[in-house]
Amino acid sequence: MKLKRLPARLAVTAAAALAFATCAHAALPTVPAAPAEPVAPVVGAGGLLQAGLGMAVVLGLIFLCAWAARRFGLPRFGSSPLLKVLGSAMVGQRERVVVVEVGQTWLVLGVTASQVNALHTLPAQALPAAAVPPSASGSGGGGAKAAELFAQKLRESLGIQPKPGA
Repeated sequence: MKLKRLPARLAVTAAAALAFATCAHAALPTVPAAPAEPVAPVVGAGGLLQAGLGMAVVLGLIFLCAWAARRFGLPRFGSSPLLKVLGSAMVGQRERVVVVEVGQTWLVLGVTASQVNALHTLPAQALPAAAVPPSASGSGGGGAKAAELFAQKLRESLGIQPKPGA
C-alpha cells in the first residue's frame, strides 16, 4: 500500500518544487542589456534663449496692436455712434469736466466718482482742424490741405522752385 501512495506524493512534491523554482526565478534581479546613456539637461542655454525671444516677440506684437488701435482710432468696446466724447479736462484727483456731443447738442458734464452733473448745454459747433482727432475728421478736405502744405515745405527744403501756374 505504501508503494501506491508514493508516486502521488512525489508528484505533489515535484509540482511544489517546480512552482517554487519559477517564483524564485521571477524574483531574481535582472541585469540590463546595455547601460543607460546619461540624459541631457532639460533646460539649457538654447532653451532659455528661445523662450526669451518668443516672449519678446509676443510682447512686441501686443505693443504693435495697441499702437495700431490708437493710431487708426479703432472703435472702443461699448462705444456708440450717437454719442461722442469731444474732450475732457481733469479738475481734481477724481473730478473732470467732459464735453459730449449728442446729436446736434453739446453737453458739458461734471463727472465725479459717484455722480454725473450737467453743467451746461449748447448747440453743436464746428471744431477747429487742430482739435479734431484723426479718426473723427473723415474724408473731408483737411487731409488734402495737409498734404499740399507738406509738399510745399518739402519743395522749399529741397530748393525746388514751384512750377509757373501751379
